[in-house]
Amino acid sequence: MLRSPLLPLALLLLVLVQAQLRPLQPAPGDPLRQLAGRDGPQPVLLQGQLLSDPVAAAAPQASHVVTAGKPGPCRVLLQTAGGRSELSFTSCPALREGWGVRVSGQLRRPRPAPHPLLAGPAERLARQGVWTRLSVERLEVLSRPPTPIADLRRRIATRFMAAAGPERGGLLAALVLGSAVVPLPAELRADFRAAGLSHALAASGFHLSVLLGAVLVLGRGLGRWARLALGGGAMALFLLLAGAQPSVVRAVLMGAIALLLLESGRRGRPLGILGLSLAAMLLLRPAWLHDVGFQLSAAATAGLVLTARPLEQALAQRLPGGPPGAAGWWRGWLAPALAVPVAASLWTLPLQLLHFGVVPLYAVPANLLAAPLLTPLTLGAMALAAVAVLVPPLLVPLLVPFGWLAAWLLRLAHSVAALPLAQWQSGRPLPLLVLLFTLALLVLVLPGQGRRRRLLASGLGLGVLLLHLLLLGGDQLLLVHQGDGGPARDLLLARHRGRAALVSTRADGFSCRQAGQLAQGLGVARLDWVLLLDPVAGADPACWSRLTGRVVAYGGGAAPLAAGQRLASRGLAVEALAMDSHALRLHLGGLRWLLLPDRQSLTTWRSGASAAGEGAVWVGFRPRPAEQRLLLARRPRQVWLSGAVPAGGPLPAGWRASGPSGALTAP
Repeated sequence: MLRSPLLPLALLLLVLVQAQLRPLQPAPGDPLRQLAGRDGPQPVLLQGQLLSDPVAAAAPQASHVVTAGKPGPCRVLLQTAGGRSELSFTSCPALREGWGVRVSGQLRRPRPAPHPLLAGPAERLARQGVWTRLSVERLEVLSRPPTPIADLRRRIATRFMAAAGPERGGLLAALVLGSAVVPLPAELRADFRAAGLSHALAASGFHLSVLLGAVLVLGRGLGRWARLALGGGAMALFLLLAGAQPSVVRAVLMGAIALLLLESGRRGRPLGILGLSLAAMLLLRPAWLHDVGFQLSAAATAGLVLTARPLEQALAQRLPGGPPGAAGWWRGWLAPALAVPVAASLWTLPLQLLHFGVVPLYAVPANLLAAPLLTPLTLGAMALAAVAVLVPPLLVPLLVPFGWLAAWLLRLAHSVAALPLAQWQSGRPLPLLVLLFTLALLVLVLPGQGRRRRLLASGLGLGVLLLHLLLLGGDQLLLVHQGDGGPARDLLLARHRGRAALVSTRADGFSCRQAGQLAQGLGVARLDWVLLLDPVAGADPACWSRLTGRVVAYGGGAAPLAAGQRLASRGLAVEALAMDSHALRLHLGGLRWLLLPDRQSLTTWRSGASAAGEGAVWVGFRPRPAEQRLLLARRPRQVWLSGAVPAGGPLPAGWRASGPSGALTAP
């Protein structure tokens, strides 16, 4: 079956279509049924088992840091008899994976993202089969069953970090367990992501291949069944320690199929093995199709299977140094060392653009420099994990040389991440453009394509790139409103010729993180300026400073801008219309928008000399009937309302409402 990849690939295509057509939906007994068709909140009582240790809920980049028993909000998934729900705590209790609990509180549907560029809890949880969130008010621990695997993971991670520190020890632990279960510092994760080395922290096929290769070398003189037992045991241990993540399951399935074929004396095509493994995974969990980790793992593996070898041969022919031999030995090393990261980067590039809008520009040289460190580090970390469990006193002296290697890898990641343009803020293209770019890229990277096809593909790829840059360079005003289930927040992002500026009604960290996501999705590396209209200072002012060098906010009780003052950059400006309100006029290229965040600003504008007709108006509150008539009398060409449509019928022509949580865009 695996000598020809056609049958596994046909099976994979069938499963892909089935998984795509089958919508994600809750099970019949899911906690969502207790909402009886409402969004919530609804007081409920749930009982079940915790699926993991609690994780921090404050910052997305620290979402894997274990916080059980520490102050601050946290969250954890609860498996009930009929489904799953996410528990949310304002102060994190001391809970552990596998414990049985009974909780009561307010159950609601998770809030969807107001804009496609933002990450919403509803979309994140749906990919995990979760449809509700419970704000816990009362907790009762019913059972503390033994959890040997989870305890083993904690013990390994804790002892590594105690012996070598949070960075070096965390890196070594991640090489064994994967970053999903290791509390790595947020800065370390960010730098590895910017350097294109995130795969080194995530449990994947590379780590399993290192482990499996070492085990099979040790069992070379044994019989077939002994080698199968050794390989199967190594894969089972890897799966238990790293957890059933999509990349881990894919690696284990491919490794198991390849090992069985090898020991039976047969040969299988890697593409057929990959197709069969992915089809089995999607049959088991169709929701994995929507998991970004699954998509990246499948794309990178396909790139290695289809492209790495032809690319290595092409590089070996074109690199200087003559034929491989005593004089050109370095070329025999450099060609495969370059082919692997280039193939993986090319095949994952469309997914990077689609999901993140960021491309690590130095990923290939960073991986080339990291390659000599990763294999000995991975093998050493796996051996040291056994030492940490069996003979802990020996861990510190044995860890010294691997601590040096880990320090070099960390220094490499930090240095590459600090380079100019380490991450190209490409912006997230339209899905149709990503599809066209993917088709062009496939023709260019797959072997056996003719010159004419490659020229046509190059033209298509270049056209897609130019169209994307043209769209990024256009003028645009984007309103993102969130007022469902919490305090109302408005972000107004004005974009002009590839640059952007922001007006925010809130100065909190949540608004700042969302502003950063919007800027990244639109391909803006740094905002020209930010105007904060919140009288309450944000808890993390450094967050706003990372977005821009010009932050104007309340100071000493005074409004950010006095009457007549302007905050401006080329083509983007905002000016205050009065001293005692937030009435503003925004200049975006040749367009003018009147900004009325609250009722006081509407009153000020109505009584001022500037109450002449305005072309476009944003109203940050739900206007009363008299206020609607006032706005209609000025005959604006366009009116935006934050929130739901006001009662009393449909909106007048040219009026648009964002909804309780939504966005509006004007090109």
